[in-house]
Amino acid sequence: MLYRKILTKAFSNLTFSHRSSSCCKLSRSFSDKFTSDNNDLPEDSKAAEVSKLLEDATTFSDANDPNWAKNPYPDTAPVNLQKEPEAPKVLPNDNSIILFPGQGTLKVGRIKAYLRFPRVKEMYAIANEILKYDLKKLSLEGPQKELNKTEFNQAATVVASLAALENLIEDRPNVLDNCRAVAGYSVGEFTALIFSGAIDYESGIRLVQHRALAMANAAERSKQGMMYVYTKAGSNIFQACKDAESWARDLGISEPVCRIAIYLHTQGKVIGGNDEALNFLMENSSKLGLKNVKRIPVSGAFHTPLMEPAIKRFKPTLFNTIIEKPRITVYSNCNAEYYREPETIRRHLIKHLVQPVKWEQIIHKIYGRSPGSTFPRTFDVGSDGTLKNTLKLINSKAWDWCYSV
Repeated sequence: MLYRKILTKAFSNLTFSHRSSSCCKLSRSFSDKFTSDNNDLPEDSKAAEVSKLLEDATTFSDANDPNWAKNPYPDTAPVNLQKEPEAPKVLPNDNSIILFPGQGTLKVGRIKAYLRFPRVKEMYAIANEILKYDLKKLSLEGPQKELNKTEFNQAATVVASLAALENLIEDRPNVLDNCRAVAGYSVGEFTALIFSGAIDYESGIRLVQHRALAMANAAERSKQGMMYVYTKAGSNIFQACKDAESWARDLGISEPVCRIAIYLHTQGKVIGGNDEALNFLMENSSKLGLKNVKRIPVSGAFHTPLMEPAIKRFKPTLFNTIIEKPRITVYSNCNAEYYREPETIRRHLIKHLVQPVKWEQIIHKIYGRSPGSTFPRTFDVGSDGTLKNTLKLINSKAWDWCYSV
């Protein structure tokens, strides 16, 4: 606005100066002669006299003089008085991306290295109070079979990931300031939301506990599970799942489910469904174009319609939880888009129970860039390298800049 006022004033000065050199000649000549002699002339003579006066008064002698068009301000004066100082540039590889793992990667004793941090001890004390059992002891001593149970593992994974984050902060103090985005795999999305400030720590642990109990309860309603499959070129995983559902229906399952639960990488998928359907895929893997088929040690078909009973149990706690806008970019497992509003987070955390995890799509969204671009540093926090290995299968150039914490 100030710059605009200065330009307006300058333009006015230029206009007035130009008028004084030619237009004022016309005014003075016309006024002097026309007022003294005009009254005694006939109309035709008056018109001729006026034309002569105009011709005599008009001059273009200063048209070639460039001085009038010069800027009225010194050459050293600033062009834009409101120009903001340039922010220091941050190189792409100085930025950071943080990835948090989901259920199934935590090993007994893993957290021992983090207990030297006072904040970690405080986190476990708060978690123990909320959960009503000793999460720290279970994570330290096991047994692993107990720690692997859904009702325990989800909360244990979230807290262990946040504990590992303390270790990262000690090694790289600037990592939080330079963090540009965060994503969490499955239950790791809750870790990401806590980290971003969208959900406070206590509310996050409470949500994860209710979610885990609801999912464990839904898993008990039928024999179900998950398996990893690697799809060969030309294989049709969607048709294979339909064939598996038909097989399970023939065996007496009224509403069988066999669906992609996790889009892991281009050829790797995690399938969730009834045991009968999963067994069909296992036994017919060669004919269906599948290889490296193996069951995952979880009790339920998470992120499939078999988790619908969990919605009713989880929803009241979720809708009574305060959720705020994330202070950093957080990507949704449901559609691989980043969250913009708290209500979207609430809706997606419900859908997350029964819809597939689009991890491959999230990675493409985060690391999509033109050829030759530099990649940010990525930190795989708490998965023992599992997420880093998956990143390599999706984007090997981003993997070059990935570190496991």
